[in-house]
Amino acid sequence: MRVFFSHKHQFHSPQSFISRGRVIESPEKPQRANILEKAARSAGHDLIHAKEYGDKPIKAIHQEEYVNFLKTAWLTWKDLPDSGDEIIPNVHPGRNMNASPNSIISLSGYYQADTACPIGKGTYEGIVASSDVAVSGAYAIMNDIKNGSSKNFAYSLCRPPGHHAFADQAGGFCFLNNAAIAAQVCLDNGAKRVAILDVDVHHGNGTQGIFYHRSDVFTISLHGDPLFYYPFFAGHADEVGSDEGTEYNLNYPLPRGTNDEDYLRALNKAVDKVATYQPDVLIVALGLDASISDPLAFLSITTDGFFEIGKAIGDAGIPTLLIQEGGYISPVLADNLAATLSGFERIR
Repeated sequence: MRVFFSHKHQFHSPQSFISRGRVIESPEKPQRANILEKAARSAGHDLIHAKEYGDKPIKAIHQEEYVNFLKTAWLTWKDLPDSGDEIIPNVHPGRNMNASPNSIISLSGYYQADTACPIGKGTYEGIVASSDVAVSGAYAIMNDIKNGSSKNFAYSLCRPPGHHAFADQAGGFCFLNNAAIAAQVCLDNGAKRVAILDVDVHHGNGTQGIFYHRSDVFTISLHGDPLFYYPFFAGHADEVGSDEGTEYNLNYPLPRGTNDEDYLRALNKAVDKVATYQPDVLIVALGLDASISDPLAFLSITTDGFFEIGKAIGDAGIPTLLIQEGGYISPVLADNLAATLSGFERIR
């Protein structure tokens, strides 16, 4: 398995966020990517430094005003009197507010959906590096297809994750939607249709929002039931797309504690839907936070379960880019990645 990575992700190092009224340490820390990189190396995979692509592929998905905010926010914030070490908004435009933002305080509330995506000094460089990792993987897959290679799969070790990022908003540890960016790169380089299968424990609300009106990207997400779990306001079964995208969005909300057997039953249905769509490329938003041992645990997937997840996806036989999403520090984080990649390659 080719593994694309960048050490520049470490420039983004969030310190805290507010959860259930408490200021706690952010679980989305650089060490998690270091653990995953070490696991990939130990398993004998081929690690490749990502190339740098700048903001062109980013702006193919994200609004220019939003990208400019991410690029300049810290420079403005640090000159604010009595400002903290990170940009964490303390006000958001609610449903009864409609004025345009015009200060760093209002802009942060407008572009950052929650307190889980603080912006620090090195955030922009770190999130662009994560995008570069996804884009490098996408180009590799498209080159495989053009060259007729049977080894048409790769893993992009992206950090920070991306699937909660909308075209114009950060949220849930995410700033740039790596899976969406990779999908658009594939479409711009020969693919006619792309499927995104999200197996993170949280619904990929940003990915859904970006492609909700489109039929050239089929989005499917398996996740903890949003009636009780983040992101709460999206990810329900009746969200099926609209306009041209009607029936091209599919959600499988799962109850708390869902085990390997029940999860795999839902996953096999999702993979069948992907096969029916017949995409040129499958992008997997690979969250390892469905683990029973994850600090954000809601589902109860074991390491053996992750092997079976990888196997079920690999069995589809579609050119596939695995993109890292969630999966936070636990004693089995490395094992879960190794098991997923091993399960995927076993079929190939």
